[in-house]
Amino acid sequence: MSSAKVGDDVLGDDPTVIELQERIARMLGKESALFVSSGTMSNATAIRAQTEPGDEIITESHSHIYIYEGGGFAALSGVSVALVPGTQGIMDPDDVARAVRKVDGSLGHFPNGSMICVENTANRGGGTCYPLETMDAIAEVARENDCTSHIDGARIFNASVATGQDVSRIVRDYDSVSICLSKGLGAPVGSVLAGSSEMISRAYRWRKMFGGGMRQAGIIAAGGNYALDNNIDRLSEDHSRARRLAEAVEQMPAFSVDLEQVETNMVYINCEEGEADRLVSRLSKQGVDTLTIDESSIRAVTHLHITDEDIDRAINAFDKAQ
Repeated sequence: MSSAKVGDDVLGDDPTVIELQERIARMLGKESALFVSSGTMSNATAIRAQTEPGDEIITESHSHIYIYEGGGFAALSGVSVALVPGTQGIMDPDDVARAVRKVDGSLGHFPNGSMICVENTANRGGGTCYPLETMDAIAEVARENDCTSHIDGARIFNASVATGQDVSRIVRDYDSVSICLSKGLGAPVGSVLAGSSEMISRAYRWRKMFGGGMRQAGIIAAGGNYALDNNIDRLSEDHSRARRLAEAVEQMPAFSVDLEQVETNMVYINCEEGEADRLVSRLSKQGVDTLTIDESSIRAVTHLHITDEDIDRAINAFDKAQ
């Protein structure tokens, strides 16, 4: 990163950013890509570039776009949201189809459902992966209903490694894909939005308007290029360590883990009602950092800095925290 060749990304001439964008586009089988500062900005620009104010997006009821992005879809794009229930974060294509509302035929009552958003892996599902046939079926629902289709693929490489499906095949039928470089891939900053050249051109303008234009961004884009070179195949190590943690904690009387959810690098741990904050605090005092999800569950995530010895320490910390 310190030796990256840089330019001015607002002017479109930073060579390291260009390299990263072109690499991601090739890997995902898309025409073009745009480097942005965060996954939230990537999703926001994707929505704004492919919807009009008064439209409606369709997404899973606990999706990142709905739960964790500050209502940006409403504030920045002026769209409403139709929420689809999921099973471990995975939407059923029939439920998605039923959620699409159109202005035509509604006497003007309905918003225009114009974009379907899928999150793969599903964070609040426990890091679960969409089956390929489900991905394809939801994309078909989008086409049949004249909707664009977007993947919040913050952890799409986790899904690819876990399922053995090439990432380009997973995203093949979708109009846009957001990937995060600073989660499992381990880069310090950044996400990339990929799609058609026309859509990315619109997203470029909205990135500027949202305040996302960066100057010598090659410094951070170089971290993304390094991650693509070194940190994809090793994601399987994170998955194995998460599974070992999950199986150990599930055996403890004070906690429970739905092992069917543990497909990638996340472990959702259930505790007594109202004890989640105290559990996070007790674990933190032992050097194990987790996040509260609600009053009775917390989330632990493995990543490239977590070793086998760290998993041993975490298991011991959970045991002491009972």
